Amino acid sequence: MNKRILTCANFFSLLLLSATVFNANAREFVMSYDGFYDRLKVVNKGDFQYARVNFYISDIGTNESCAIKSGTILTEKNEYPLNFTDKAQLLLPFDKQLDSDKAVIVVEPQNPSHDCQLKLQIEANELEGLAFSKQSLYIINEELDELLTDLSGFFVSKLMWFLLPEQKGVAVTFKSPVQFDDKNITCEKSVCYFAVENSWEDDNAVLGDISQVLKVTPWIVK
Repeated sequence: MNKRILTCANFFSLLLLSATVFNANAREFVMSYDGFYDRLKVVNKGDFQYARVNFYISDIGTNESCAIKSGTILTEKNEYPLNFTDKAQLLLPFDKQLDSDKAVIVVEPQNPSHDCQLKLQIEANELEGLAFSKQSLYIINEELDELLTDLSGFFVSKLMWFLLPEQKGVAVTFKSPVQFDDKNITCEKSVCYFAVENSWEDDNAVLGDISQVLKVTPWIVK
């Protein structure tokens, strides 16, 4: 692959952080809830069965997860616990009242020396019951592409369309390294890049075991 590959996190980080108050220090950082709410609203307004926008805390230098020690959602009058995973994913509620109350998210990393950042990821990671086929990847690819465009907003998608990266297909992350005998599939360790074609819409031949798939993300090239 001789084209530069981008991630959705890289592309959308500026869009997200420009709308989010982000103050970092050695112990904790604070983010305005409204930036999260605006993007969760896009997902909830759309008809997405698999595509989601998820939020993670990662190390700036290594891009590895910044393990979270504690988290809180604060408003002027109330305090709520912040739910998160061991992969440093923030499990945020879609709550209009929190948006109206100007809530902030406070996160304290386990390692105070970590220089952490917020990472937005468009992905499909709830795949239980889905067959792992080209047809399924076609459906997920269409949803991810639509969500990518919706999140970019009118200004970028309509007036500055040339700034949008091209989605060539999907990147599938497996639990362990795999290989496929298909010119449209390129694998690097446990991540395979699927160049999705229109003919896949009706191809329901099973490619493998869906239980071995961790997540599906857009394959972005520029």
